[in-house]
Amino acid sequence: MDADQTLQESDQAPAGRRRFGRGKKAGNSEPKPAKTLGPLKMIWTEAAKYPGKVAMAFVALLITAGATLAIPAGFKLIIDYGFAAGGDPDEIGRWFRYLLLIVGVLAIGTALRFYFVSWLGERVVADIRRKVQENLLLLAPAFYEENSPKEIASRMTADTGLIEVVVGTTVSVALRNILMAIGGTIYLFYLAPKLTMGLLLGIPLIVGPIMFFSRRVRNISRSSQDRVADIGAIISETLGAMKIVQAFNQEKREQARFGDAVEATFDTAKKRILLRALMTSIIILFIFGSITLIMWRGAVGVTTGDISGGTIAAFVITGGLVAGAFGALTEVYGELLRGAGAASRLNELLNERPAIAPPERPQELPVPPRGSLSFRNVTFRYPTRLDTAALKDFTLEVEPGETVAIVGPSGAGKSTIFQLAERFYDPQAGTIRIDGVPLTSADPAEIRKRIALVPQDGVLFSSNARDNLRYGQWDANDEEIWEAARAANAESFLRDLPNGLDTYLGESGTRLSGGQQQRIAIARALLRDAPVLLLDEATSALDAESEQLVQQALDRLMQSRTTLVIAHRLATVRAADRIVVLEDGQIVEQGTHQQLSDAGGLYSRLAALQFASSEAA
Repeated sequence: MDADQTLQESDQAPAGRRRFGRGKKAGNSEPKPAKTLGPLKMIWTEAAKYPGKVAMAFVALLITAGATLAIPAGFKLIIDYGFAAGGDPDEIGRWFRYLLLIVGVLAIGTALRFYFVSWLGERVVADIRRKVQENLLLLAPAFYEENSPKEIASRMTADTGLIEVVVGTTVSVALRNILMAIGGTIYLFYLAPKLTMGLLLGIPLIVGPIMFFSRRVRNISRSSQDRVADIGAIISETLGAMKIVQAFNQEKREQARFGDAVEATFDTAKKRILLRALMTSIIILFIFGSITLIMWRGAVGVTTGDISGGTIAAFVITGGLVAGAFGALTEVYGELLRGAGAASRLNELLNERPAIAPPERPQELPVPPRGSLSFRNVTFRYPTRLDTAALKDFTLEVEPGETVAIVGPSGAGKSTIFQLAERFYDPQAGTIRIDGVPLTSADPAEIRKRIALVPQDGVLFSSNARDNLRYGQWDANDEEIWEAARAANAESFLRDLPNGLDTYLGESGTRLSGGQQQRIAIARALLRDAPVLLLDEATSALDAESEQLVQQALDRLMQSRTTLVIAHRLATVRAADRIVVLEDGQIVEQGTHQQLSDAGGLYSRLAALQFASSEAA
């Protein structure tokens, strides 16, 4: 291991095991169905904000349910009165026109129902997404170290998609079927009470198999989705590492692994197909068998004069609608439980409270800012590893305008100082102050306004150059942006971009080189114009030319600012006002480069090792 690697900082908190996800794969997980429909209260709360649309949707539901049940009554009138008139075309046409009117009402009502419930579904999902995202932006970075961002993204997409289906389809289908089941049963009793009693006794024979098989088909379908997810994961992993696969001649092994996953998917699909085939045959047997028996009994009643031909026709059609409504309700209930599961997972994100929050009465920071930082007897342990202290009784006073370099081996606590300064965490002991005000007494947003951060890897967003530059000060105009770019040695390559500042930089700025990304990050910090600069040295992974350009930009950025520098290359901190050497979370040395080099301590050994490696190279 070379000296640069020795000095790399890696004391970030590891990802914890406390996860909200209930699925097997982050980003692919599907929520488990809830035990009750209680979590759907969140959906109703959001929908209730639009009472006009809810009322219109319910009216449309009443119209469509009523019109659907009116169709059998229309056939009854046609048969009993139209055909009974001796085949008079005018009389038959009269009743058919009534039936067409019913169909027209049904069409209009269905269109209105679809529009209003779909509108509500989209609106509710949009509102929930906005509320969840608003809360996620308030949570401290520690939350995302303990919970997978991919899992959270899955909730924001897959779970909200389920809620959209619940609001836009499932709820309306459930209400329509409830109305049709109740209204249809009342109409059946009106038509033929004795036949209705027989039909009601037969409904469990139809609904029972549907519930039995549907539950098993749903479980196997979920298993099938997992197998398909396995295929997707293998494809993504293999294609993403194709150079390694081919370099180690593992093509046949990967093909065999993929083949096993495909066959497992096919085996699961076969079970699903078999169950669906059995379910379909049994349901057809019971439904059409019941209809045949009812028609048989009705035909006998027609011959004896007990009921009319129109009555038996209306009874059969209505009976089919009622049986279908009861069957659909069993399916819909399962979908509602899945939606409740999704709502429950989103509720967890929505109700998560930030660990770092402003006090009820935040103390104002002094104006104008001075730029002093103070760490006094600070002890800090990451929440995910409380057995090890990242900093132990750490004390450091940084005066306004002073440049302090922080060096030390990996895991010494260098990055932890930056995270505490920005109040991403609070220490378990000791106090941290900015301009004399304890961080816990001030608004975190106000603290961060006084700090500019340049990370080791220039973090850019999937946007154009202008938006990435003005991220430090969103209301900056083009003149200010170009001035910052010029000071960061970024003007020349920005002007060479196809569309200048409007050029899209790719996902995470991938269309730029590492040095260009760093200069964008420096220009962003320049626009921030904050009195305190946290500099996670941005030159450790760059070539010589890029390093020189970035270092020149950093020198301009550091002028007249209080600067904390995490130093990976000791050659870059010789000019620091003070060098602080950390080991195991404690300060073991501090002084100028010359003082520490002459002292013969840890810094002297690290410097000798690194400079010897550089000279050998």
